[in-house]
Amino acid sequence: MKTFINVEDIGNISQALAEAKEIKENRYKYQHLGKNKTLMMIFFNNSLRTRLSTQKAAMNLGMNVIVLDVNAGAWKLETERGVIMDGDKSEHLLEAIPVMGCYCDLIGVRSFAGLSDREYDYAETVLNQFIKYSGRPVFAMETATVHPLQAFADLVTIEEHKQTARPKVVLTWAPHCRALPQAVPNSFAQWMNAADVDLVVTHPEGYELDPKFVGNARVEYDQMKALEGADFVYAKNWSCPGVTNPADYGKIISKDMSWTIDAAHMAVTNNGKFMHCLPVRRGLIVTDDVIESQNSLVIPEAANREISASVVIKRMLEAL
Repeated sequence: MKTFINVEDIGNISQALAEAKEIKENRYKYQHLGKNKTLMMIFFNNSLRTRLSTQKAAMNLGMNVIVLDVNAGAWKLETERGVIMDGDKSEHLLEAIPVMGCYCDLIGVRSFAGLSDREYDYAETVLNQFIKYSGRPVFAMETATVHPLQAFADLVTIEEHKQTARPKVVLTWAPHCRALPQAVPNSFAQWMNAADVDLVVTHPEGYELDPKFVGNARVEYDQMKALEGADFVYAKNWSCPGVTNPADYGKIISKDMSWTIDAAHMAVTNNGKFMHCLPVRRGLIVTDDVIESQNSLVIPEAANREISASVVIKRMLEAL
């Protein structure tokens, strides 16, 4: 595996889940693969779970790890071609990327959407420069449009806690005070479509996700109707994807607090499990009683980030 961005990169889902189970039972089984190998993790944006879980996974596999926070201690990087660099950015990615590649064997990249230019974001401009110029296998640690390590961990979590062979999984929009990217819901929908679940996506009108991620999922604009009989409820805010109205891309077009997941929402589910990628704004996305309930999976879900990263890094090491 040379790149890990979308669900297609992982191959057979059942095999990937079996591999995740194996690694969870013995996290250090494949240490020999990473001996004398180095992972470089590059962060253009803040991180807690992604940084800690991915670094831990690499260490479990015997790797050395270099972490570069572009916004703290590195030269400010220019990402655009054809610019006159007479501002505060001292180095261009076109030089920085191949230099980074000289010091490592694998590269993980985290770079969020700017939410001002849909075409630029959905072209994955920054990530694709790393793939093209680094000379190293590259995996996404959240990009402008996807967060595959999170979605893989979500799927592992659902597999571990499901009570029926084909559970009903609901991805629901929830309100937020800031404009957030669509990366997490995009990947969640994409991975659930590839898995054997009954996926329903619910959100206010105008928040339609890109069809290439929604796939065959059922879209329901009535949130309570969507939640009926749900086995898993995945709450997440996202800003307007600009599918129906490109001019609204990246904007907050609703702050409807009736979409906040509370006990009344969960009461119509099939004793549903609550999920969220974290960090979560309590009182906006979810109420305290729901996230603190026995049916909340947010901590096991976060713990499985180490497992999803381990599977991905292992496969990349095997392909070196």
